[in-house]
Formats: sequence, structure tokens, C-alpha cells
Amino acid sequence: MEVRPGANPADVKNYDTDRLRHDFLIQDLFVADEIKTIYSQIDRIIVGSATPVNKTLTLEAGAELRAQYFLERREMGIINIGGNGTVTVDGKEYNFKYKDGMYIGMGAKDIKFSSADPKNPAKFYLNSAPAHKTYPTVFIDPDKDILPENKKELGCLESANHRTINKYILPGQVESCQLEMGMTCLEPGSVWNTMPCHTHDRRMEVYLYFEVPEDAVVFHYMGEPTETRHIVMRNEEAVISPSWSIHSASATHAYTFIWGMVGENQDFDDMDDVAMTDLM
Repeated sequence: MEVRPGANPADVKNYDTDRLRHDFLIQDLFVADEIKTIYSQIDRIIVGSATPVNKTLTLEAGAELRAQYFLERREMGIINIGGNGTVTVDGKEYNFKYKDGMYIGMGAKDIKFSSADPKNPAKFYLNSAPAHKTYPTVFIDPDKDILPENKKELGCLESANHRTINKYILPGQVESCQLEMGMTCLEPGSVWNTMPCHTHDRRMEVYLYFEVPEDAVVFHYMGEPTETRHIVMRNEEAVISPSWSIHSASATHAYTFIWGMVGENQDFDDMDDVAMTDLM
């Protein structure tokens, strides 16, 4: 497990490109027959992946958690961005197709990942947060299970930000202690997300960009509103966004991204909007 330290905005504004990428960008996330985890000391989120190809993978706590098993004091969200696969939780199997999701409550001990076809393996993307209570494990088929009020179409082609927000894990949809997770899909011709931008000082966020063509790039914007920076990103890469930072992007092609938030509250609309005239 890789551990990433917290970040002070007074320091970050002095970072060069290499330092920004080193501290916030997560690359090479999906590696065949490996589980990869990155522990951010910003609100203690763990970002990870499981990519079973030729064998079943078992999630283990690792020395960094000082726990008997991974979810001894944690909860976890999963979204599959690969081929069909199976997640087994304490002996119960859940079959995933593309973009299916899942919430696993604190206390689940034995978690395994497998793929239906090694030529088209599942790619399970993971977000995990500290938990204080056990909520039920829930499988999420986004085509059937997301409530109408949690599937929102926003923006327009004229603003290049026509998109649909799918809220997988949040109060009223799937209950959790603090983890919120979902997916935003941009329509063809739209390339901007979260602009006008915002911060939410009570929650940090992690973005995973995917469905990005090989010859396309995403420009992820971060930093305090008056000290903005960018990180060039490519397909299936993630980025850590501290609570004091904006989190927005433009790209050379439409894309999809998964967002995960942890922190002080679960109020999705608790945002500090930034006026376009105030950005620098």
C-alpha cells in the first residue's frame, strides 16, 4: 500500500509539474492480477483497484492499517469499469457487468475478486473510508437501482458541459457512514466538468477519469481558486483533490469520471461556489 501525505495549500502553490503529479496523480492503477491501494492521509481515503485476470484476488489489510482485515474499521465502494466479473463478500457472490457498483459495510472480512473472461477482465475501482457503524452491503445496477432524483442531466452542448450525474452511494440512495460515490458521463461534444467550479471545505474528493481515447488527454484543474494549476491526465488515471482545492477538467474528447468523497458531512449540495470572475 502506497501512503500519500496531506497537502498544505501554501506549499502546493510553489510546486512544479513533477511535484504536483507525484503528490496528487495516481497512474498505473489497473495492473493484471494485482490489487493496488493508495492511502491518502487527506481524510484517510483509500483509493484502489482489483484487476483479476488469471486468478482470484483477495483483499488484505496490509501493515499500514494495523487491522486484522481490510474492513475491520472501514467501509468501501466499488465500481467496475472493465469486463464482467464477480465480487465475493463473506461467501456471497455478486456478479458485475460494466459500470455496476456496490457498497460494502464495515465488518465484512473475506472479499474476493474474479473475472468471467481473462481476455476481457473486470476492472474493479475501489474507494474506502473509515467507518463507525455497519450499514448493509448493497449491489447497485445503475440502469435499475439509481432513483430518478439521483440521476441528473445537467449542462448543455453550447457550454460544452452536457452531462448526466449518477449518484451511486449517498443518503437516500445507499446508506454509508461517510463515503459518497458516483459517476458523471459527458455527452459527445462536451468536454468540461464542474465548471463553474466549487470547493467543499468539509469533504475531499478523488476523480477517476476513464472512457478517454488513447490519443486524447484530460486537463484536470486544481488548487485554490486564486492559485489554480493543472495536471495532464490520460485514460484510467485518478487524482486526489483536497477539500480546499477546486476540481474541474476539460479534455480533447468526451469522457466519464467516477467521483468519491469523504469527510465531515454527506450533504452533496454543500459546496462553496467560485464565481468565474474570481478564478485566477
